[in-house]
Amino acid sequence: MPLGGEKATVQNPFIRYATETGWQYVAPSDLELRRGGVGGLVVRDVFISQLQKLNPGVVDHLRAEEVLKRLERVPPTIEGNLQAWEYLKGLRSVYVETEKRERNIRLLDLGNWRANVFQVSDEFTYTNGTCTIRADIVFLINGIPVLVVETKSTSEIEGIAKALDQLRRYHQQAPEFMALLQVCNLTHLVRFYYGATWSLSRKNLFNWRDENQSQDFESLVKNFIHPQRVLRVLTDFIMFTRKDDVLSKVILRPHQMRAVGRVLNRAADPAKKRGLVWHTQGSGKTYTMITIAKKLIEDPRFNNPTVLMLVDRNELEQQLFNNLSACGLGAVEVARSKNHLRELLASDRRGLIVSMIHKFDDMPADLNLRSNIFVLVDEAHRTTGGDLGNYLMGALPNATYIGFTGTPIDRTAHGKGTFKVFGCEDPHGYLDKYSIAESIEDRTTVPLHYALAPNDLRVDRETLEEEFLNLAAAEGVSDVEELNKVLEKAVTLKNMLKNRERMDRIAAYVARHYREYVEPLGYKAFLVGVDREACVLYKEALDEYLPPEYSSVVISRGHNDEAHLARYHLSDDEEKKIRKAFADPESLPKILIVTEKLLTGYDAPVLYCMYLDKPMRDHVLLQAIARVNRPYEDKDGHQKPAGFVLDFVGIFENLEKALAFDSRDVEGTIQHLDLLKERFAEMMAKAKRDYLSIIENYSYDKAADKALEHFRGQEAKQEYYWFFKELANLYEILSPDPFLREYLDDYDQLARLYRLLRSTETVPLDKELMRKTARLVQEHTLPGAIKDGVDIYEITEHTLEKLAEDTAPYTVKVFNLLKSITEAVAERAKQAPYLLSIGEMAERIAQAYQERQLNTQEALKRLQELIDEFMAAEKERAEKRMAPEPYAVYWLLKRQKVNGAERVARNMARAFERYPYWQSSETQERQIRLELYKNLKAAAVKEIKNLVDQILSLLKGAGR
Repeated sequence: MPLGGEKATVQNPFIRYATETGWQYVAPSDLELRRGGVGGLVVRDVFISQLQKLNPGVVDHLRAEEVLKRLERVPPTIEGNLQAWEYLKGLRSVYVETEKRERNIRLLDLGNWRANVFQVSDEFTYTNGTCTIRADIVFLINGIPVLVVETKSTSEIEGIAKALDQLRRYHQQAPEFMALLQVCNLTHLVRFYYGATWSLSRKNLFNWRDENQSQDFESLVKNFIHPQRVLRVLTDFIMFTRKDDVLSKVILRPHQMRAVGRVLNRAADPAKKRGLVWHTQGSGKTYTMITIAKKLIEDPRFNNPTVLMLVDRNELEQQLFNNLSACGLGAVEVARSKNHLRELLASDRRGLIVSMIHKFDDMPADLNLRSNIFVLVDEAHRTTGGDLGNYLMGALPNATYIGFTGTPIDRTAHGKGTFKVFGCEDPHGYLDKYSIAESIEDRTTVPLHYALAPNDLRVDRETLEEEFLNLAAAEGVSDVEELNKVLEKAVTLKNMLKNRERMDRIAAYVARHYREYVEPLGYKAFLVGVDREACVLYKEALDEYLPPEYSSVVISRGHNDEAHLARYHLSDDEEKKIRKAFADPESLPKILIVTEKLLTGYDAPVLYCMYLDKPMRDHVLLQAIARVNRPYEDKDGHQKPAGFVLDFVGIFENLEKALAFDSRDVEGTIQHLDLLKERFAEMMAKAKRDYLSIIENYSYDKAADKALEHFRGQEAKQEYYWFFKELANLYEILSPDPFLREYLDDYDQLARLYRLLRSTETVPLDKELMRKTARLVQEHTLPGAIKDGVDIYEITEHTLEKLAEDTAPYTVKVFNLLKSITEAVAERAKQAPYLLSIGEMAERIAQAYQERQLNTQEALKRLQELIDEFMAAEKERAEKRMAPEPYAVYWLLKRQKVNGAERVARNMARAFERYPYWQSSETQERQIRLELYKNLKAAAVKEIKNLVDQILSLLKGAGR
């Protein structure tokens, strides 16, 4: 088997590594039998035995069978997946008659992992009676399928994308199967990803890595798939949350899992009482905190503790509380007031308490002296100094304090920094760190780019420096309210920002920019005004240039607001509706006008652009612009390339002053758009030298011939694909900037070259090319431009005649035929299963041709022979008047030179009529298998088993 084969190089090693960590391999046929056939999901004998063993006195054999039925009948939806997870977590119950009460049952032993039964199998076939799927690898614990793996060949250019499409197909065609499965892995050896089932956006796939392990395939598999790790992932690191009434599923990323472990270790260390978790904005701090809170409460080491979760915003408090409720943390107390919080702490309340930091104001000292109190402080950089921090730590002097921040304060106007308060017990100042650069590398956030608006739209630089950037009071400001207080005193600056003429010109600029740069990408935008009045004025100005329904104002309500502000007040339900609609790419509004609300704690991945007309700096600035750094993929598979900020104030003109951190954490991660232009120019120079030179002085079919010959090898193709995708990303961001005009003709040629190469493969090109590039290729016509793609011949008895008449070069003909045969096989396989073998032969010819084992003439000759075989098979089936299945048997046996091939096929025709549901019924499949054995034995075939497997594999392959 050559290097790169899926089964030998990826799938089989994966299973071998799994067995070496403690999983027991079970052959597919054995597993099918033990789960009651291809329509069964759970290994019945293991499940019933383990359930009784784990629940003595509660579950007998009959009750175990009843639970099995319940489990297999959970709804085939994400709601059903949640129910299955609750069973795994031990949150579901059965009624115990002797005790006259409900008792929770355990499906997994989490205390002694070796007490569970760990099984792994491959080619897991399941049918729901309508569709049949076959998963590459499935892992089962105590008989329950919990993890599915899709493997792809190392030579698959888009292996991970294809594996993800396969998983999406399983969800669509066999949701009953996916209702139980909780985790998925996708790998083609080079990369190893994992994610949660029922959460199938590409952005929810995470690159697995462990900083303490090497990153080779064996180490990655063994580290992730170890039974202890899988148990922890299933029970500790999966979370179901409801947001705006929509249920979603989350799985923690590697840095989150690592932080949970480190915080729990710190909590168990009696000698240390502080810790700082420094995870950049958008890296999932909220879910990390929730998981830590759950583990602290559940872990017997902490002896029924109090966990106090401190947040600093009403909306964050509500968001956090909703997530906590959805995550199964039942006994959650939200401190309603200072007095209520004092009562909860003084009365020695155990479990989880959620509060805001300001409720510690005037809290008495030594209110609770217990040491098993754990305080989790969200956005810790806002609570590191001043009286509130003193009241907090004075009231709970023996508690353990863990701070969470995206941007620690070190050198600030407030003196004490985050490192000094929370990081004092760690040599680097933090317990765990996950930087912006790491998050971009892992694709958990996207890069950030900015551009400065034209000079005439920006405020006076001197005034900005004097009234904002040079103020000591503004340095290190960590809260929007603090920032607003600074801006209230900046009278001249605010007057400049709210100059009506200027605002009108900015509204016109924003409308034009949105229409040309943002809307064509399918994304949305924020317009950030300096205060609430500015938001209202911008709304009125913007309505002159865009339809009114394009934009909405979201501001807080003031008791004494004048009429022009009050008309934009929103009820809680109205605001919730707008937030939900904005997050939906298909719904209006497309632009939200904000000044304070939604700048923290609001995630809408479709948000791409922020029009910034409010002076900000430090943590407030980073928090605000992090709204645009969330990954996003639309329904067509287009991924958001970056987040973008258009600065109308001039803050980014002096980024070092605007981000006054000692840390270099943000360097190189927020880039000016000019850097992208430089990169685009560099890449176009390389393209001219390395790629366009290939087709220089050629046109149409000659250019295509030269290109296809040059890129015959997969390695050369893949190198070009990666190159062009980066180039297309840059074009997507920059277009329609005048800077691009001198490059348009060459870029168009490169896009056409990309289309040509991709059209030789089975790739949906609509998903491949980004919107602006696709539009350019459609609208841009040049004499001498490279031909867009290969021609598709209809495979008929006249195909070879047409081929002979075609004046295209031989190289082009080879790729034309390859594509034509592939498409014909895909289209007709269900009605003519024998064609699958012809398709496989075409693939082998393609591989040999691309690896230059065949020259063009030899490849063309073999493809012409295949077409002859294709047509001969179609003609012979019509003459023999056989149904597709028996003819496939005949065709395969004839190729194997089996005597009496037609007699065997005629006998099997009757068998297929007797057992029409053999592909979905295990009993009927067994009968078909027996009939094949009987007939092949009568035909004196020697290696019967291999031939039977080959026949059934061919027929099932056509039904997939």
